[in-house]
Amino acid sequence: MQAIEQKILSRIYGRGRGWAFTKTDFIAGFGETNIHQALSTLARSGRIRRVCHGVYDYPRYSDLLGQNLSPDIDQVAEALSRKFNWRIQPSGEAALNMLGLSTQVPGRWVYLSDGPSREYPVGKDSLQVLAFRKAPLKDVGFKFRESGLLVQALKALGKERVDAAVIDTLRRWLPTRLHHAVLNDTRTVSGWILQIIKQVCEEVGE
Repeated sequence: MQAIEQKILSRIYGRGRGWAFTKTDFIAGFGETNIHQALSTLARSGRIRRVCHGVYDYPRYSDLLGQNLSPDIDQVAEALSRKFNWRIQPSGEAALNMLGLSTQVPGRWVYLSDGPSREYPVGKDSLQVLAFRKAPLKDVGFKFRESGLLVQALKALGKERVDAAVIDTLRRWLPTRLHHAVLNDTRTVSGWILQIIKQVCEEVGE
């Protein structure tokens, strides 16, 4: 059993601090019972951390604070999406936070999903909630994650709040190499949102 624990731990360390995972991420290489026992043992020893039901992470650590940081909610969401084979997309305040358009850390992170609506308290004191909300396929079916983030962030802002500073922030966030792909990916979204995305990608969109 120790050998299995070490192999699993090596894979976890290889992904780096902040990575969140479930037993599903190891099922191809080990038996389910062995994985469960290994993760439980590693969590008890403090080498990994249980962040919500069935989900663990390799905690990020702050030298300045001398302690582990809170779980990376996006990593937790991705771990659950892999476990259940959902397509997901950060929505609202979560998207704004990820794109640098909001400095407020949401207490409730909402993700659109093609799976069922569910909620997961995250962290030791469960101060944050990760919520999956069932949504139409068109809202979670973008080929590129960046496309969905742009669309959801703009929806959350609203047309009236999109100014030159917002466009500049988005332009700096979106790599130039993805401009053409994102424009093609978002060509069916509502009018004003597409126009803003064209401005963000103006080098290839004009």
